[in-house]
Amino acid sequence: MSLTRWFFISFLLLSLAGCQSAYYGAMEKVGVHKRDIMVNRVESAQEAQTDAKEQFESALAEFRSIVQIKDQDLAQRYDRLNDEYEDSKDAAKSVTDRIDAMEDVSEALFDEWEDEIELYSSANLKRQSATKLSQTRRQYSGLIRAMRSAEARMEPVLQAFQDQVLFLKHNLNARAIDSLQGELGSIETDVAQLIREMERSIAESEAFISSLQN
Repeated sequence: MSLTRWFFISFLLLSLAGCQSAYYGAMEKVGVHKRDIMVNRVESAQEAQTDAKEQFESALAEFRSIVQIKDQDLAQRYDRLNDEYEDSKDAAKSVTDRIDAMEDVSEALFDEWEDEIELYSSANLKRQSATKLSQTRRQYSGLIRAMRSAEARMEPVLQAFQDQVLFLKHNLNARAIDSLQGELGSIETDVAQLIREMERSIAESEAFISSLQN
């Protein structure tokens, strides 16, 4: 990487970080604190995962219908399957974007919390706050692991859906359907694993939000 490019990337990252800091500062001035933003973004990520879960289930149902129902208009079925695939890609991107946003505010919150612990004059209150921070960080670590694990499960499923869409696009005939049918079991297994991971992540989100509000 050239020195000029390195400086440009460094400047861009610092600018983005400054924008986020300015945003959090502006929100604090109107009474919306980082904790409130964090709860909102956890809920937003949870909502995106719920939407993605439903979308992947819908895409799987469309794929099942293609390989199981005979005497159908394959060109029309291809269009519907491709739409499901594109919608699944969009849903997966939304999940990633919202997890990234959640991570950003969580880092800012924990940094601020850690700095403010040092401002206590009461040893007892300082200890209680440090304990609460440690507990919250531990719960958050479990949450982000669950979210990223579910996020990682989406890519192989998307790849499998893309394979089916491409194959069907270039082989609109009964023999193509027979070939795709052999892939159904594997895709069903992958989607089932994805759904389980997402449901676990959604449950972790609910528990984390509850812990922040107590």
